[in-house]
Amino acid sequence: MTVILRSLQTAVPETVMIQPQVRDVFAAQPDLTRLGRRLVGAAFDSSGIETRYTAVKELTLEVAAENPVFFDQKELRILSPSTKTRNELYAEEGTKLFVEAARKALDAATGIEASDITHVVTVSCTGFFAPGPDYKIVRALDLAPSVQRYHIGFMGCYGAFPALRSAKAFCDADPDAVVLVVSAELCSLHVRSSNNPDTIVGSSLFADGAAAAVITARDLPLDGPALSLDHFETVLTPVGEEAMAWNIGDEGFEMVLGTYVPHIIDEHIIGALEPLLASDASLEGIAYSEIEHWAIHPGGRSILDKVEAKLGLTQEQLAPARETLRDFGNMSSATVMFVLKNILEQPATDGNNRVCSMAFGPGLTVETALLTRIGATAGPDAAVAEDAAAAAGGVDVPADLQPILAEAGA
Repeated sequence: MTVILRSLQTAVPETVMIQPQVRDVFAAQPDLTRLGRRLVGAAFDSSGIETRYTAVKELTLEVAAENPVFFDQKELRILSPSTKTRNELYAEEGTKLFVEAARKALDAATGIEASDITHVVTVSCTGFFAPGPDYKIVRALDLAPSVQRYHIGFMGCYGAFPALRSAKAFCDADPDAVVLVVSAELCSLHVRSSNNPDTIVGSSLFADGAAAAVITARDLPLDGPALSLDHFETVLTPVGEEAMAWNIGDEGFEMVLGTYVPHIIDEHIIGALEPLLASDASLEGIAYSEIEHWAIHPGGRSILDKVEAKLGLTQEQLAPARETLRDFGNMSSATVMFVLKNILEQPATDGNNRVCSMAFGPGLTVETALLTRIGATAGPDAAVAEDAAAAAGGVDVPADLQPILAEAGA
């Protein structure tokens, strides 16, 4: 029995953040030291990001809010609302993203109706409320009140993998199950001005977005590309427990992005992949580059650089991750699903259509998935090599700032 991800759709808020503009705002904050301002410039310019999206409508230079809570446009001042204020906006705007992505995924799942959904699994680490997003989706999409609901919360950037793994388990246990997986993150709710290098790097990377998938083992015809969910693995690295964390503070959630994270990934990525690839005898002994598609969570440009170099992958193989980072930034758990969607939209080939996917998060946890791209698509021709090279090139970082930013994941 094959469990198939039959549709995968994404959604982002309307407010666009242009990276150079955001950089200038952060660099203009009065609490920054001279070194802090230089770090802001270097982190933003070397991020590999051009645009991001935010559910915080105030975070724009277009229209000034009359009574600003997050951003005073007139003074270009980033404000510090309470965690309660931030979470209230999460409940309001996050619900919209959850529902939009879920509806799009259901509409795109040929042969599946709302009444077919048996399970809803939601994922998020950027806010809390109850009844939660799983409930909101059931009501908004008029799903059956008997739908089984699960919420995977506060697991960070790898949260989509436990959700997809759970969906596969439900379908393996019940061939008639139809699972709706929805991830939505509002990371921009928690941005703040700081002289701390880790916080600065986080501010240069994180963004808002949502992704949803419909997963089932039902025998239905495919009218486009899809993914079979073949195998999942979880690995905890022997070091790094304190290197990446997500804590709740009085003025929002506080990201801990330790200076050693890229090195931990570099040192342990081979070991993290071993149990995944060992699950398929056909992959024994092959070079990593022989697996055609790689859906890597773009935690930051330096992390992608480490993965590409360590595994000997090509620029084309990292293009889906780099393009996602460039166009959307790091949307925590939803991001790797954007990368998978990029891969699904690529033109079909006659070669190896296996997909190896990875995400990294608190712990330090490495989640991996082995998938197979099936079906055909008439997607646009992809001149990905040039785009990938441009995204990888970035800008020159001053020599005295390179150790700080490279260690912090920029």
